[in-house]
Amino acid sequence: MASEGFTTCLWFDGQAEEAAHYYVSVFEDSRIGRINRCTEAGPGPAGSVIAVDFTANGHRFVALNGGPQFRFNESVSFQIHCGSQKEIDHYWTALTENGGAPGPCGWLKDRYGVSWQVVPDALADMVGDADPEKAARTTRAMFGMSKLDIAALRRAHAGE
Repeated sequence: MASEGFTTCLWFDGQAEEAAHYYVSVFEDSRIGRINRCTEAGPGPAGSVIAVDFTANGHRFVALNGGPQFRFNESVSFQIHCGSQKEIDHYWTALTENGGAPGPCGWLKDRYGVSWQVVPDALADMVGDADPEKAARTTRAMFGMSKLDIAALRRAHAGE
């Protein structure tokens, strides 16, 4: 049985330490843990960083300098559930700056190519409303957005 839950491994091409520090700067409840370096046995030059353990938003990660063979894609993403527009704006700005890219419906890619969904807590209830008209209006409004706007989604849900 996994006594300590899961750790997500993110594969980088030489930017593991930089990325770990970046994610720790974006999220609360975050810290850098162990930094593992290569020895004379490799796989990289002795002393170079091979992996960085870090916690971001209370979730455990390891950033691995695995090389250029694998790239991030949209088939895996992290959802950030936000209680306010201020939170949405913070994460959207922090994760799209310096080479990140906005996408549709609250999705974005950060500067390393990692996909994120920045969503309001209330979105699931609005798009899953038992009233199909409310759910449809909210969904249509969401489809027209990049960064999600809680007030606009609530207006759409209410039929305003």
